Amino acid sequence: MKACEVNCNCTIFHEDTLNKVQSSLYNDDEFDGLVSIFKILNDKSRLKILEAIKDESLCVCDLAYLLGVSKSAISHQMKMLKKLDFVSSNKKGKMVYYSLKDHNIRHLIEHGYRHMKGIRYE
Repeated sequence: MKACEVNCNCTIFHEDTLNKVQSSLYNDDEFDGLVSIFKILNDKSRLKILEAIKDESLCVCDLAYLLGVSKSAISHQMKMLKKLDFVSSNKKGKMVYYSLKDHNIRHLIEHGYRHMKGIRYE
């Protein structure tokens, strides 16, 4: 046991455990990146877009119809999703088709859904 002396002068009972946990924490830049990801996912429209394009490439018109919003609203959301590298685009003629950049975002949404539904991994 020793006194904290840094923050609150409390007694540290589990110094070894605290050192182990502290060494495994992400650094502040990594936490900032995670915060950015969760901020982007904190919007129903963006989640719907990501869910819609998880298996199929869709254009802005398709997404606007599917979500019941304007094409400009979809384009605005796509800018944000592209900025964080969530989606890729493929231009065919005048049409731009969007799809998930990789499976990490798909898995993140699926894990969130499973958690919400109380579905546990075995």
